[in-house]
Amino acid sequence: MTVITEHKARIDARIAAAARAAGRDPAAVRILGVSKRQPRDRVLAALAAGITDLGENYVQDAIGKVTEFGPGPVWHFIGHVQSNKTRPIAEHFHWVQTITNSRIARRLSAQRPFHAEDLQVCIQVAPRGEPGRGGALPDDIPALAAEIEELPRLQLRGLMVMPLGGLSTKELADEFRAGRELFDALRESGHAVDTLSMGMSADLETAVAEGSTMVRIGTDLFGPREDS
Repeated sequence: MTVITEHKARIDARIAAAARAAGRDPAAVRILGVSKRQPRDRVLAALAAGITDLGENYVQDAIGKVTEFGPGPVWHFIGHVQSNKTRPIAEHFHWVQTITNSRIARRLSAQRPFHAEDLQVCIQVAPRGEPGRGGALPDDIPALAAEIEELPRLQLRGLMVMPLGGLSTKELADEFRAGRELFDALRESGHAVDTLSMGMSADLETAVAEGSTMVRIGTDLFGPREDS
């Protein structure tokens, strides 16, 4: 058993306990291993431990991994999407979790290779619903979701919530609950969404209690990053 296998077992146990406490099925929560700036041997160990989804923030660093590891992992882009980086993101990733506006969505749609499967996408929600914080404002999400669903080569999967740092447990719960309410509203209005990406190493229990279906885990799975 590797160190990363042990780490994953602990994360699985935390998810299971949080899900059961909330009356949820632990199998409804997936782990996204945040592999940014992690060395090759740790990524290989995570894949061997059963991690299937890997998240990257930096396009150029990620492309080398995507090319090296081939078709096995499912690669998620979870960083800020810059207009001048949409083509390599559209060409190399399976998922983009950080769509914030229709301009970026249209560029990803136009630049997704015709031979590739549809790019799976999430809308990133603005923290606390405040402008200028990164993310789509809650009032803008229904229209953005409708536009994404009309674009070719994109499939809307749900929402991604990334709260600001320094929040109390109650504030985090409120933020995650607001994200779940937005997600539920999309479903109730007819959008076929199934992914609510929220929660990281320190707050996964709170996120799972509020309905997260995917938690983004970095150092608690892989250990400290190379740039730490």
